[in-house]
Amino acid sequence: MKIFKKNLPFIGLSSLVLLTSPFAIAAEMSSMDHSGMDMSGDMSDMDHSGMDMSGGMSDMDHSGMDMSGGMSDMDHSGMDMSGDMSGMDHSGMDMSGMQGGQPPADARSPDYSNGVPYGQYGKPMMMGSMPLWGVSVDDLGYQFDEDQINFEATGWYGTDSNRIRLRTEGSAHTKDDREIDSLSSLAYWKPLSIFWNGEAGVAYDTENDNAAIMAGIVGTAPYFIETDARAYLYTDGQLRLDLGAEYEWRLDQHWVVIPEVGLTAFSKDDHDNGITKGFNEMETEVRLTYETFNRQLAPYVGVSYETALGKARGQRRQENESVDSNSLTAGVKFWF
Repeated sequence: MKIFKKNLPFIGLSSLVLLTSPFAIAAEMSSMDHSGMDMSGDMSDMDHSGMDMSGGMSDMDHSGMDMSGGMSDMDHSGMDMSGDMSGMDHSGMDMSGMQGGQPPADARSPDYSNGVPYGQYGKPMMMGSMPLWGVSVDDLGYQFDEDQINFEATGWYGTDSNRIRLRTEGSAHTKDDREIDSLSSLAYWKPLSIFWNGEAGVAYDTENDNAAIMAGIVGTAPYFIETDARAYLYTDGQLRLDLGAEYEWRLDQHWVVIPEVGLTAFSKDDHDNGITKGFNEMETEVRLTYETFNRQLAPYVGVSYETALGKARGQRRQENESVDSNSLTAGVKFWF
């Protein structure tokens, strides 16, 4: 009994030391300075499934820590990192391997070529940026009463945002002196908005044998009315304005009725060429067309009407010319 009494204090003291030792170790770690620690070694085989990191880490100094080593194989399935880490000092940490740093050497190139050359056809481009060309003949018809051939054609080359356009319109008389009256222009074409395009260039008028600077706007007005307005400033100071409108009334997949109207005005009188100031004439026509071959070819028949306006009516009477005229027409329109 005495032996047990003598050993009881020793046993109690040992138990007290064992119980307090974890708290002493925790207190010692909380005041540790990690500024010189090197954690660059391989930690891939560590098992953190039972680790608890919920304690406060706000007072830790990581200014000298190097965490660039491989940690890809670490098992963090049981780690609890919900503790407060807002006070950590990361000023010396190497985070170059994280997202937002330099791309790896084998990263995909911006054009997705991955270093493979494009070959004999060159770098591919979008369809809208490819230069193309086209020809559109809006009118190639014969007026029976006037005994003349009317024509209107446009050719272009370029992209959806920039084009060069060559346009010509006029008439060729098939009797007497067989003159050809035409107004031709070479212009730069560019979209201005969704429904409107602008063009500017130079022009030449064979009727008065004069060159001009041209500017115009072409597009689709409300109710799908194709509209164009072009102004020509001639070298002699004369200003000409052409206005036109056209509508396609589709009866079915092939038959289309097309009414159109055009007005011409001048800024000053030119009696040598039969021109008066203001609106000079109005031309109207109604066609019945039949579209074939994927709508690329459309023969038509119709009727046209022309009349002089304003002072031009009196001038034509003085020169014994007709003021009003109408005629049957027949022709074809196509594009390719």
